[in-house]
Amino acid sequence: MIKPTFLRRVAIAALLSGSCFSAAAAPPAPPVSYGVEEDVFHPVRAKQGMVASVDATATQVGVDILKEGGNAVDAAVAVGYALAVTHPQAGNLGGGGFMLIRSKNGNTTAIDFREMAPAKATRDMFLDDQGNPDSKKSLTSHLASGTPGTVAGFSLALDKYGTMPLNKVVQPAFKLARDGFIVNDALADDLKTYGSEVLPNHENSKAIFWKEGEPLKKGDTLVQANLAKSLEMIAENGPDEFYKGTIAEQIAQEMQKNGGLITKEDLAAYKAVERTPISGDYRGYQVYSMPPPSSGGIHIVQILNILENFDMKKYGFGSADAMQIMAEAEKYAYADRSEYLGDPDFVKVPWQALTNKAYAKSIADQIDINKAKPSSEIRPGKLAPYESNQTTHYSVVDKDGNAVAVTYTLNTTFGTGIVAGESGILLNNQMDDFSAKPGVPNIYGLVGGDANAVGPNKRPLSSMSPTIVVKDGKTWLVTGSPGGSRIITTV
Repeated sequence: MIKPTFLRRVAIAALLSGSCFSAAAAPPAPPVSYGVEEDVFHPVRAKQGMVASVDATATQVGVDILKEGGNAVDAAVAVGYALAVTHPQAGNLGGGGFMLIRSKNGNTTAIDFREMAPAKATRDMFLDDQGNPDSKKSLTSHLASGTPGTVAGFSLALDKYGTMPLNKVVQPAFKLARDGFIVNDALADDLKTYGSEVLPNHENSKAIFWKEGEPLKKGDTLVQANLAKSLEMIAENGPDEFYKGTIAEQIAQEMQKNGGLITKEDLAAYKAVERTPISGDYRGYQVYSMPPPSSGGIHIVQILNILENFDMKKYGFGSADAMQIMAEAEKYAYADRSEYLGDPDFVKVPWQALTNKAYAKSIADQIDINKAKPSSEIRPGKLAPYESNQTTHYSVVDKDGNAVAVTYTLNTTFGTGIVAGESGILLNNQMDDFSAKPGVPNIYGLVGGDANAVGPNKRPLSSMSPTIVVKDGKTWLVTGSPGGSRIITTV
């Protein structure tokens, strides 16, 4: 469920330099103070590192880790756990996502902790008796949840690329859950709107986010005692506590009692995967982004390759001609997405062909700057034979030049709205990202084909696109976005 106002809650950058300053001198004080208003963008700089996330409290957690000597990966994992507490709309332990890491020596890697379909999942499990997709099954039922990957992904990243122990980076999130924090405008608004659709249906969820029969309001204190216990167990016992211990028992029992599919065996078998990023060149910039099961990296590079055939500077930023070219390029990319993209462990994804500049040129030649082509007339390309406020993104850079981009999610806002037993953990509805029926759009309007059909132990296709851009060998941009189907085009 996409919030059109998600940009008003854009990340607050927290700085580690001794002094922060804007690009220009501060103007005289206006009649209204703009210092803490999230609708205003302030250019900022820092020499010692930077953390940007959707939530100021979680951002400060990352900053504190950097101040204590942690690197960008340590801070990123700490922010991720903190967002699971302070931004329950999307921050999570019961969901999944992607992480892109660029080290100070220039090596770039991708960590895939996307949710997986349970072993008992079947291709037609979300169809009704007439063979049509049933969105209630794929969005709000216990069937909607895939096996969560966040805890495994964070642990893989921390063990291989971090410098701090798990209990150190989880501690701030544990304290926030145990002691509580003040509900802000954004969370209060989402609880009242999207939360009211799913959370009151489940007593465990309602007990956390409701008070006296109503959703928590701005200024209330949100204490999550059960989530604090789960975080404490993870900090003490590691990811096995989530996948093989008490938390796994809570999740499996929740599923068994309510017709869900995730079992203890599914949880025990889950593994995060390290993959090679997709990369491409655009006018002297090296672009690194997430490979499948994300569709983001491939199609970001594909769209940029198409745009490279046009003098975009001549048309001007935001001009009608520039927007026309970009929209047409994006249409072709999404047509290819629906046809060719899926879990690379199950289908062969032709990423080399899709990111080939000659292929992009063939698409560019079909774009008429004076006439838009209806999407219904655009078909996936014939490739040369080469061998989902509902989501949140955050970026971290440290003083040594290590950079991390993370996008993770529950899918729709608050996921299924189901809290697993007494764990305090909200569960995802990521199974809706599969193609319940090829050619029929999901909740975000995305159309998929057979390559993204439901299947046991598969990871659903995603638009999440954590991205790092390099210029002259140095990190130039660390970025990503929420927004469901709009993530790729936003980035």
